[in-house]
Amino acid sequence: MKSLRRALASFVVLIASPLAAPLAVPLAAQEMEQVLPRAADEGGGPYATLIIRGATMIDGTGAPPEGPVDIVIEGNRIAGIARGGAPQSVIDTADRVVDANGMYVLPGFVDVHGHNGDPGKAPQPSYGFKLWLAHGVTTVRGVGFGWGPDDPSLDQKRKSEANTIVAPRLYAYAVPGDVWPQGVVDSPEKGREWARWIKARGYDGIKFFNNEDPATLAAILDESNAIGLGSVAHLGQRGVAQVDAEKAIELGLGGVTHFYGHFESLLDSSASPQYPADYNYLDEQARFAWVARLADQVGEPGSERWEEYIDFMVEEGVTLSPTFNIYSASRDVMRARNLEWHEKYTLPQLMDFYAPSLTNHGSYYHDWSSEDEIAWRNFYRKWFDLTRAFKDRGGRVTAGSDPGYIYQTWGFAYIGELEMLREAGLTPLEVIQAATMNGAEEIWQSKGGNPPFGTIKPGKLADLVIVPENPLANLKVLYGTGHARLNRETNQLETVGGVRWTVKDGIVYDAHELLADVAAMVEGEKAKQQ
Repeated sequence: MKSLRRALASFVVLIASPLAAPLAVPLAAQEMEQVLPRAADEGGGPYATLIIRGATMIDGTGAPPEGPVDIVIEGNRIAGIARGGAPQSVIDTADRVVDANGMYVLPGFVDVHGHNGDPGKAPQPSYGFKLWLAHGVTTVRGVGFGWGPDDPSLDQKRKSEANTIVAPRLYAYAVPGDVWPQGVVDSPEKGREWARWIKARGYDGIKFFNNEDPATLAAILDESNAIGLGSVAHLGQRGVAQVDAEKAIELGLGGVTHFYGHFESLLDSSASPQYPADYNYLDEQARFAWVARLADQVGEPGSERWEEYIDFMVEEGVTLSPTFNIYSASRDVMRARNLEWHEKYTLPQLMDFYAPSLTNHGSYYHDWSSEDEIAWRNFYRKWFDLTRAFKDRGGRVTAGSDPGYIYQTWGFAYIGELEMLREAGLTPLEVIQAATMNGAEEIWQSKGGNPPFGTIKPGKLADLVIVPENPLANLKVLYGTGHARLNRETNQLETVGGVRWTVKDGIVYDAHELLADVAAMVEGEKAKQQ
């Protein structure tokens, strides 16, 4: 049965486009590598007492910065925040003091939309994990980290909890019917059984692709809400005629990711999207080119229907994780292809995967024109408006990056998402709140109680990001490549910023060393191809 599932998985990839060419290596013959164990010199701690000294604190709640503060950490928990400085006796007896004078300290970032490669493009899980940590991401919700019966999510989650690997804190979501031996989930009864099964295995929630019939979807959501599983949906086009975002939220969905389902809920002249007669969903150029044209079929922001829909989402308490960044290449493919970190930090096989392809999901710009890019820029205007209005009325917006597709490389893609949240109209403090407290609340909502991470408070887990420059003034200083600017006194170009330290579970990781490890991985892979 396992070999049959793998063969079918390979077949699915091969028919992803009607013009698909054979893959160089059959997917069935490829395997992900085992995640590398944490070496003795990777990260220091946790310590009996660790002090982050002299930083300006941005606590994640939306409160303004304050400093200098000393943050006292005992083991993996924040023990206290000393405004103006901790007593000298505490400093003298600490096991480690991190000098953060003049720097900024924030809660560890939360990426609510993570995947972690596949054998053909990023086979070593440590690659993505280290890039996330190097950009201050200390928690990731995997939707999922892998697929099929050999899904590594739970194994990696447990190893991260034990800190035996270098990785963010991991939360694992599964897709209905995946990972269990009972086949397709094709009835409400099976849906409930599957939900209970993954809960018992240790999964944290469910990722839907809108492939279920409405009755089965309703049953899974009802069961998941009753037993404490989270839920998020990519409401794919093949199911959206029956279940758009409004319908899914009515059924109890906890979160909507991407843009799918929103505009289908706002159509102003038909019950379902209108596509040209020769449209083919399996041709990804057609699929994504026409996504942008969908914006022309809905009313304008501020119309009565828009207002009703936004109010409905806020009242129902749904969370939006828009993942703006993952489709940003659609607005300017040339820029995405030439991002400055690709040469040093993007694996060569990942760059090959990103290139236009008939078989690789998301590599859809086979003949991407100025008209396509302009359509996407116009699409983003309405998508931004929807997200901003939802936020302004009290809706929760979170930050997710969906890395590994469309020129979006781990870590760098997450900071790109923060910049796009800013472009959508969130203030800098709201962007940080989306990346920290809001993300923690979305993941933790189904579990009940307050999340143990996401803000800098006594008693919270010691998950922190320390950066030399002020991210509220310039989010670009969070990129691993830093921010290039002209020194007006010397007339020389200089690079500033980049995360300096990431603290996860009280363990202090040197972000520069993490990036050096990734650069070495990239060089090693390039050498293999010579």
